[in-house]
Amino acid sequence: MNTYDRYAFDLDGTIVDVEESYVREVMTLVGDRLGHKFTDREAHRLWHGLGGPRNDQLREWGVDPELFWEQFHDVENPEARAEASYLYRDAEPIGTLAAPTVLVTHCQQYLADPVLDALDIRDWFDAVVCCTEETGWKPDPKPVEAALSAAGAEVGSGVLVGDSPQDVGAAWNAGLDAAHIERHGAETRGLCVVGDHRVSRIDELVQS
Repeated sequence: MNTYDRYAFDLDGTIVDVEESYVREVMTLVGDRLGHKFTDREAHRLWHGLGGPRNDQLREWGVDPELFWEQFHDVENPEARAEASYLYRDAEPIGTLAAPTVLVTHCQQYLADPVLDALDIRDWFDAVVCCTEETGWKPDPKPVEAALSAAGAEVGSGVLVGDSPQDVGAAWNAGLDAAHIERHGAETRGLCVVGDHRVSRIDELVQS
């Protein structure tokens, strides 16, 4: 197991997740607005980013991605999402890390903040960056670099832990090792994501 001078983490699907009943509820509401009935399988795959880029899947199903995301963000309720969120217990060692530790997530701030507070994990991180058009989106290294800079951790060995190919790309583009955590299995995902580390639990990589 490597010991690093700095750590970066993704949020959804890596450290936390949401109950499937919440996924079904949100996707049903969005589908009703768009006139598209998402099956349970489609809802699960889209929410968890399984099977490739979400926008490509939406187009394949005949759904306009721009309209989908507009309705998706309108439907989601921050308090409801926080109540439906749970912490992966294998992520608990993150809270004991002595090295600078940052969070870089595609989850928007109005949704991420209630989750961090509800699960009482905000103080695990020295900096939190929620990606936007201004910061850039992973695999762009800029949001990762911004988070590390805010934490005063611009140099030293480092790793980014995430559950998507975009996380792996962001790690390498930012000069960090990439650790891919697979919560669903390569067969379910439809592809095998390869990083410097491949783990099924965060505590395989990070120990208290």
